[in-house]
Amino acid sequence: MFRFARTFRKVSARATLAGLALVALTAPAPAGATPSTAPSAAPSTDPTATLTTRVSGSGRIHYAPRPDDEIRFTVDAVAAPGSRPLPGIPHGLPTDARGTVHFSHRVVETGEVHQADAAVDCLATGGPVATLTAVITKSDAMPVGQRIGLSIYDAPGHGRDRLGFSWGVGNVDVDKDGKPYQPVVGTCMALAPFAPVTSGGFTVHSVELPTPSGP
Repeated sequence: MFRFARTFRKVSARATLAGLALVALTAPAPAGATPSTAPSAAPSTDPTATLTTRVSGSGRIHYAPRPDDEIRFTVDAVAAPGSRPLPGIPHGLPTDARGTVHFSHRVVETGEVHQADAAVDCLATGGPVATLTAVITKSDAMPVGQRIGLSIYDAPGHGRDRLGFSWGVGNVDVDKDGKPYQPVVGTCMALAPFAPVTSGGFTVHSVELPTPSGP
């Protein structure tokens, strides 16, 4: 089992959110129940939803390396183009966004529950799929200030939604000493939505990116 280098402290793969990446990359999946089919989230009743790119919902996922653990995500993200000016990018980006992410992980063997909150900073959509990133603001298992990436697939009809998270099965690089570590996640960067949602669901409302303002 490898150590996270630099900003990642060593953690137990069986007891923390950050440890999910360790389990996914180094441990075989224990036996567990096959996830059940869950309906997609109901359409939003927000009157502004037809005008703005938005992702919302809450659900439990089936994470194959830890099939018996209870892992839940709640997302409320909305596009806010140009709201985050940067040096050299005074008008911000068309994918700038705001909102919140909350997730929790209950470890079946110990009953421990680890949680985190994050502030959304980027949102991109294409049809029923969204990628978003958020920066950790509060957590008992992940560093405050760390950016995470999520992907969401809003299945049509009564299909099963899906969700992916950046520290689950990938986002690994190798340092100069040949040791693997998790690099920084860039804005809006996320894996494919690899984990089926087994209860609850998410709604993705996709709007074409606006034309960037300014010169």
